[in-house]
Amino acid sequence: MKSPDPAASGNATSADDATLATTGGNATSHDAVSLATTSADVTGGDAASLAAASGGDAVSGDAASVGATSGGAATTGGAVDSAERAIAERNLCGLVGALAKQIEGHIRERAGALDLTAAQAVALRELTGPMTMRDLAERMSCEPSNATFVVDRLEEQGIVERRPHPGDRRAKQLVLTPEGAALRERLIDLLTEASPLARLTSEEQAALNDLLARVVR
Repeated sequence: MKSPDPAASGNATSADDATLATTGGNATSHDAVSLATTSADVTGGDAASLAAASGGDAVSGDAASVGATSGGAATTGGAVDSAERAIAERNLCGLVGALAKQIEGHIRERAGALDLTAAQAVALRELTGPMTMRDLAERMSCEPSNATFVVDRLEEQGIVERRPHPGDRRAKQLVLTPEGAALRERLIDLLTEASPLARLTSEEQAALNDLLARVVR
């Protein structure tokens, strides 16, 4: 089922709000004028009727007009701003998602050239030095159990090995073997070549990194 356009729903809301505000304002002014005029007519005299009718009409009419204009405009403006923000966020989410898919496809293609899976390539890319399984899982944005499965395959291929942690007897460190270090260098070269992010200059990449870091941290 096709999702309703946030822009359409936002405009509908602002239009309804504006109509309601304007109608409400007009109704108030008419009621106030009618009440003032009727009251004056009943209370007494043509002079009193004229004064009450003209005075009531001027005051209630002006107040209602100001209220309908300012209140209606404020409501409409707020709804429009909200709708525009929703559209902007939707578009931004779409772009971020599209970029993530492009990067994922690029990694899978380059990993295949080295007989690696995409997950293995990501793990190898993130192994910038000795680290625990938990640290690697955090860098890979996955659960430690998933990272363990990937590392097990890399260890079987002689790319990674587990060593005792120098500062914690209960933990193990993941370390690249000489073959793993050479393979990682080849992988980094392949990932950097024709990367979707290579379309940006170094300055633009740094700016994008800063903006995304403000959102996800």
